Amino acid sequence: MGFLLWILAVILVVYGVVTLIQGSILLGIVLIIVGLAVGPGGYSIFNKRNA
Repeated sequence: MGFLLWILAVILVVYGVVTLIQGSILLGIVLIIVGLAVGPGGYSIFNKRNA
């Protein structure tokens, strides 16, 4: 599962950078943020937090 999330995150971030280069700044930033939130490294929306 972690590997699939990593692949999805890489795809989203790369697509976000390409979108930024093409001129759509807002969409590019959103895609990069979503890619970082989905990825298993760093901050992930799928990590369970223990209280």
